[in-house]
Amino acid sequence: MGIDRKDLQALCARTLSETDFPELGERLVGKVRDSYLGRGRRTLVVTDRVSCFDRVVGTIPCKGQLLNQMAAFWFEQTKPIAKNHLLSVPDPNVSIVKECKTLPVEFVVRGYLTGTTSTSIWTAYARGDRRYCGHVLPDGLRRHERLPAPLLTPTTKALHGEHDELTSRAELLERGTLSEPLFDAAHALVQRLFAEGTRHAAKQGLILVDTKYELGLDENGELVVIDEIHTPDSSRYWRIEGYDRALSEGASPPSIDKEYVRLWLAEQGYKGEGKPPELPIEVRVEAATRYIDAFEQVTGRAFVPDTAEPTARIRRNLGLV
Repeated sequence: MGIDRKDLQALCARTLSETDFPELGERLVGKVRDSYLGRGRRTLVVTDRVSCFDRVVGTIPCKGQLLNQMAAFWFEQTKPIAKNHLLSVPDPNVSIVKECKTLPVEFVVRGYLTGTTSTSIWTAYARGDRRYCGHVLPDGLRRHERLPAPLLTPTTKALHGEHDELTSRAELLERGTLSEPLFDAAHALVQRLFAEGTRHAAKQGLILVDTKYELGLDENGELVVIDEIHTPDSSRYWRIEGYDRALSEGASPPSIDKEYVRLWLAEQGYKGEGKPPELPIEVRVEAATRYIDAFEQVTGRAFVPDTAEPTARIRRNLGLV
C-alpha cells in the first residue's frame, strides 16, 4: 500500500465532500458523483462521500480517486464485451464521459445468498420468502452460499435521498418502464459483464459476490455501460481464501468492500432511517485501507494517491485556473 494509516488519518481532515465547478456547466449531485453538463459532454467528479442504505453517511480519504481509477480499469477490461461512456481521465477524481440517455433501472446481479439490508436477498430468504424479484429460490440454502445461477434483481432508481425499490422483469414490462427487447438485451449484457467480472476476480483470488450496473443509450440507440463498474461501491467482493471456512462456521466471509462501513453502521443501530452516526476516524481509515486493498488486488496495480488539495488540483488539471 502506497500510503500508511497515519497519512490516511491526516487526509480525513481534507476529503473531497462537495464540489463547485460552475465553469463545467449545470451540476447534478448524486450520492457519490457530481455530474456537470456542459461543453457538449459530461464531467463526472467522484467525491469521497460514502453511501450506505441509500444515504450519504460521511467521507473516506482517497475513496474518490480509488473508485474513479478502478472504474477506468474495468471499462478498459470489459471493452470487448460492452461499449462504455468513458472518454478520458484528466484527474484522479475526474472522468470525462459521453453523454447518454440513462435507463431508469439499476441492473443488480447477485451470485450469492447474502446481504444485510432490509431488502437484501438473504433477509427475504431468511423470513421465508422463496420468490425474489420474480425468481423462485429453492429451499435449503445457507447464508452466503452461492446461488444456483447469478440472478438479475433490478431496482428502480430513486431520487437523491430516497430508497431504491426492488422490482422484476414482469413489473418493469407491465409499467412500460422498458420495452421487452431492451430489457432482455440489457439482461444479456449484464450477465456477460458479471461473468467476466467473476472470471477476473477469481484470477485475483477474489469472489465477485454481487454488483449493480447502470446502462444508457448512446446517440445510435445502442446500450452503453455508464457510471461505474465492479468498484467496491457498486460491488461486494469476498476473498476466496477463508470463504469455505466462513461458510461452514456460519460466519461472514472476509470482505474488501464498503460492507465494512455498512456493518459498522448496523452495529450502531442505523439502517438508513434518520441522521446517521458520525463515522469515527478509525472507521474511516480502516475503510480506506480496505478500498486500497480492493483496488490493488482487483487491478494488480499499486495505488499511488495524489495527496494535493483536491479542489485546487482538479481546477488545475481541468484547465479552470
